[in-house]
Amino acid sequence: MNGDKRHEIFTRLRAENPNPTTELNYDSPFELLIAVLLSAQATDVGVNKATGPLFAAANTPEAIYNLGVDGLKEYVKTIGLFNTKAFNAHKTCKILMDEHNSQVPEDREALEALPGVGRKTANVVLNTAYGHPTIAVDTHIYRVSNRTKIAPGKNVREVEDKLIKFVPAEFKVDVHHWLILHGRYVCVARKPRCGSCSIEDLCEFKDKADD
Repeated sequence: MNGDKRHEIFTRLRAENPNPTTELNYDSPFELLIAVLLSAQATDVGVNKATGPLFAAANTPEAIYNLGVDGLKEYVKTIGLFNTKAFNAHKTCKILMDEHNSQVPEDREALEALPGVGRKTANVVLNTAYGHPTIAVDTHIYRVSNRTKIAPGKNVREVEDKLIKFVPAEFKVDVHHWLILHGRYVCVARKPRCGSCSIEDLCEFKDKADD
């Protein structure tokens, strides 16, 4: 896929959704961090159902830490892997309190040092909370990038590196959200909805399906 085609793809995605954002509900970088930490192998809808009551009761590192691990589990027990996630979130709160003045660091290395926070979570926080041109590659972005040939790669890091290389600067901050939403609602895993796709004529997927 050439640069002109990629530029047109992102131009169309921007026209459809000029101000994209995550579907996770949050009101602060800290809430976003906790929501993303809880979202691994879970749906945004499921996470939002848990974090609504949680954040109403506790939405600072101190407040969540004071719940204790067992108290936190009561709020997040409907989410997959909740035991591990509650432990990591609780420990993360303690580190934020002790080392970062209860603030979410705007720094990749510091973020990835938090329990349960890997490269993808750090990318989401840096991008969505702080506006960095980072691209968090999840299953949706990995699928769309490979199917369309926007940025094919054998693993998520390879896809991320190619997206950083190939996506024009003007689109970098928002491309993460466009590709996730495109994969979630149009270029779905089982049978892509090609007939409803605004970039079908630019996509290089060989086995296009009717809508």
